Amino acid sequence: MNQLNAKVDSLRDELLKLVQESVKINSVQSDPVEGMPYGPGPAKALEHALAVSADMGFRTTNLENYIGYAEYGEGEDYVAVLGHLDIVPEGKGWKYPPFGGEIHEGKLYARGAIDDKGPIFAALIALKAIRDLGLPLSKRVRIIYGTNEETGCKDAEYYMTKEKAPVSGFTPDGMFPVIHAEKGIFNFNINKHIASNGAVQLKHIKGGERSNMVPDYCEAIIAAPNAAELVKACEEYAKQNNFKMSAILQGGDVFVQSHGVSAHGSTPELGVNAIMQLLSFLQLCGFTGDAAQFVAGMNRLVGRETEGKSLGIGFADEPSGKLSCNAGLISMTGDKVSVTCNVRFPVTVPFDEIYQSLQKTVTKEDLEVVCARHTEPLYFPKDHPLVANLHRIFVEQSGIQATPLAIGGGTYAKTIPNIVAYGPEFPGKTMTAHEPNEYIEVEDLMLSAKIYAQAIYELAK
Repeated sequence: MNQLNAKVDSLRDELLKLVQESVKINSVQSDPVEGMPYGPGPAKALEHALAVSADMGFRTTNLENYIGYAEYGEGEDYVAVLGHLDIVPEGKGWKYPPFGGEIHEGKLYARGAIDDKGPIFAALIALKAIRDLGLPLSKRVRIIYGTNEETGCKDAEYYMTKEKAPVSGFTPDGMFPVIHAEKGIFNFNINKHIASNGAVQLKHIKGGERSNMVPDYCEAIIAAPNAAELVKACEEYAKQNNFKMSAILQGGDVFVQSHGVSAHGSTPELGVNAIMQLLSFLQLCGFTGDAAQFVAGMNRLVGRETEGKSLGIGFADEPSGKLSCNAGLISMTGDKVSVTCNVRFPVTVPFDEIYQSLQKTVTKEDLEVVCARHTEPLYFPKDHPLVANLHRIFVEQSGIQATPLAIGGGTYAKTIPNIVAYGPEFPGKTMTAHEPNEYIEVEDLMLSAKIYAQAIYELAK
């Protein structure tokens, strides 16, 4: 592979130019227009990627601006490298222009630099190196350019209605050394109609921003004859439990605010849940009837747990570890209160088994449980040829000894069969995707290109 590495090194300037040109395109999804299902930005980024791929001599196909690909080689089967050109909004707090592609101290800064424009063009340059050296392949290779990964992955769904699945491949949209297991994901709502109210009434409750984030804020309004006493009780309760929670009188009602610490929904144990913190206090407020039943039920079923044990879903397995559960949203519309929970479940446990156990447990509390949608796990054993080969290649190229990963989050690999997530984040490095000052280190970009070149060659030879 020394010859292939040397060829990749010779294409360094070309790779940097490709990435810099692409990151200057603001490819955040916007409202669809005719012929552009995700708006002009993603369509322009796809047009650029296909144009530069064609200029390199690759065959290109644009599937109605949903997704497109560059292809090389012959054969019935093909190997896929699936990346995406759409990005999240740039946000604020940038030191360098978010669409500048400027290089400072060995880092290329831009929205999309590491997620995922840099890595997918590293794969394109890797394929060019293979082609230029004339290395023999028995399968076709496709570099697939998605445009909707950040907001639903409908692009990949569309792709699978038009094309057959690859026999193997990877997405450069995860972590090295290789992700072999991704937990299943599902959301469910716990609902309760509060038709009967006593002297103490729950008039309003709202918290959380997204189900897959530990909520860092929740608020409630309580009508009570002993309002002033409840304000003092809240202060004492917060002090006793070291909660960041406060209450004030507001027009005769009690306005309670709970502050937590946000974390990703796949690792709820790293945050402090403001919703459940507030619900624990509400159990002391003197509710009766439906409100009391809801509050007590939520505290018994969820409380401060993050592994779903009291919900009856405390499953675990060896490949991917314990189930996680995050109560991410709460709202009240009319007399209906609803809590949305986000679950990441082990790769070898059937979803139906989990959901049946959940229903059985929740309905005992006279609460309603409704599942929204679920995503099945992705799982390849560590000794699966695809995982084993990609892992070996990473170690050979990087010299880093690291174990294949199981994660609670989901990657682009779940959208198309027979692929796994493979880079670009290196072990021990800070992942800057979705953050202000997103960057990719130039040397990491080059090493990724070498890893991808060897991987593509070995998968397709």
